[in-house]
Amino acid sequence: MSKYQATIALINPKSPSNVGSALRAAGCFQAQQLVFTGERYQRAARYRTDTHKIGEQISQKHLQHILDERNDDEQIVCVDLVEGATPLTDFEHPANARYVFGPEDGSISQDIIDRAEHVVYLPTQGCLNLAATVNIVLYDRATKLNLVETSDQQLKQSRDINNQTKVKARVEA
Repeated sequence: MSKYQATIALINPKSPSNVGSALRAAGCFQAQQLVFTGERYQRAARYRTDTHKIGEQISQKHLQHILDERNDDEQIVCVDLVEGATPLTDFEHPANARYVFGPEDGSISQDIIDRAEHVVYLPTQGCLNLAATVNIVLYDRATKLNLVETSDQQLKQSRDINNQTKVKARVEA
């Protein structure tokens, strides 16, 4: 088991496409689990925005409360536009984290914010949707913790089978 563990925790997600995209992001950026609360996800599960079938590889679980069934060493990282939060650009990710994201039509509750070890936000003009936020946070984690491989071999394994494009050597004038 890797010393780096990440759980994506979605509070009562609303949009089926956002849930599928969050699941795909979890697979792309090596999160081990996606947990969720509420009943709206059951509708989302039938949509197939997860075209790479990552959902078959990553644990998914419905919880009564978003902080249920945590590992002892798992730190809570709330991601929301909250006064006093740390900008993601300045944040150091813990090795073992549960990233909590609020619903698309609401915010993370104050009691969960109060229990978090970390509260971060993405410094943007306006707010991003849930799936975009999950992707950016997981990408930031993967790059800052050096979890991404940047070889041509990894690129070839990751890209779509229809993509055979290459960058040709450039001649300087």
